[in-house]
Amino acid sequence: MAIPIRALDELLPKYGIAFSSTPVTSARKAPLVLEIGSGMGETTIAIAKAHPQADFIAVEVHGPGVGSLLNAVEREKLSNVRVIRHDAVEVLEQMIADASLAAIHLFFPDPWPKKRHHKRRLVQPEVAALMARKLVPGGMLHAATDWPDYAEQMAVVFAAEPLLEPTDRGFAARPLTKFESRGRRLGHSIRDLYFRRRQKAPAAR
Repeated sequence: MAIPIRALDELLPKYGIAFSSTPVTSARKAPLVLEIGSGMGETTIAIAKAHPQADFIAVEVHGPGVGSLLNAVEREKLSNVRVIRHDAVEVLEQMIADASLAAIHLFFPDPWPKKRHHKRRLVQPEVAALMARKLVPGGMLHAATDWPDYAEQMAVVFAAEPLLEPTDRGFAARPLTKFESRGRRLGHSIRDLYFRRRQKAPAAR
C-alpha cells in the first residue's frame, strides 16, 4: 500500500486535477477523451501511448487504482494523461462542458450482479443522456463488460438515448488487459458496445 500512498501524496498534485466547477479543457486544443473508472490504469496507459495526439482524463475513486495509474504516468513520462479522483457523474455534471469530448470510455464498470442492486449500476437513462450531451457531434462512446445481463442493459439504455446511434468502432482499439485475459480463461464473454453522438439531434415527434 506504500506505493499508492506515495503516489497520491507526491504525484496526484503533479498529474491530477482537483474536483471543481471549472470545466476541463485541453491547453493544446487536442481531442479530449474521458475514461470513467480507470481501475489500475493499464488500459488508460496503453491507449494514451498509442494516441499522443489526444488528451486523456481518467476518473477513478479507488485509491490503489489511482496510485497505480499515477506511477505508470510518471514511469512512462506521459504528458497527455490527467487524473481526477472523484465521483464520475459529478465530474460529468460539473467539470465537463457540453459537446466537449471526442470520446468516453467505460470499461468494465461495477456490474452490481445482485438483482436488487441493479439500480446502482452506472448505466441508467439519465446518465446515458448526460454522457451523450458531453460528446461532440460524432464523438464516440465505447463501453465494455463481461456481464451478459449488464451488456444487454447497456445496449438497451444507450439505444434508447435520442442523441446516440450505434456504430461499429470506437475512438481507439481497447487493449487486452490482465483482467480480461483472466476472465476469458474463466469462460467469461466480453462484449464491447459502440455508440456515437448524432451529428444532428433527431427531430421532435
